[in-house]
Amino acid sequence: QVQLAESGGGLVQAGGSLRLSCAASGRTFSVYAMGWFRQAPGKEREFVAAINWGSGNTYYADSVKGRFTISRDNAKNTVYLQMNSLKPEDTAVYYCAADTQNNRYFAYTYRNRYNYWGQGTQVTVSS
Repeated sequence: QVQLAESGGGLVQAGGSLRLSCAASGRTFSVYAMGWFRQAPGKEREFVAAINWGSGNTYYADSVKGRFTISRDNAKNTVYLQMNSLKPEDTAVYYCAADTQNNRYFAYTYRNRYNYWGQGTQVTVSS
């Protein structure tokens, strides 16, 4: 079992920045990748960014490339999402997810890749 706890959400003005954190606990040695997804009211949960836990390779949705950065701290079993130049359309609940089964059948952008999810943290960007 892996437990994920997100933090760092909040209210920010357009153009501002936030950094989300996701701390993993439990069987963290079995994590192959971690990702961030978000879900706005009335919309599907969508991919934001992912990181391969071993190589550190990163992947981004086109909508956040150049503005968001995903990173990891292996010693702390924590993944971060630095969000800069925030826009009102970034408003959503942000979820952290972990792949502990190495589900390579699915790309990092697919929800089915991940078998553990956090509870989510609200990010609100005002215009």
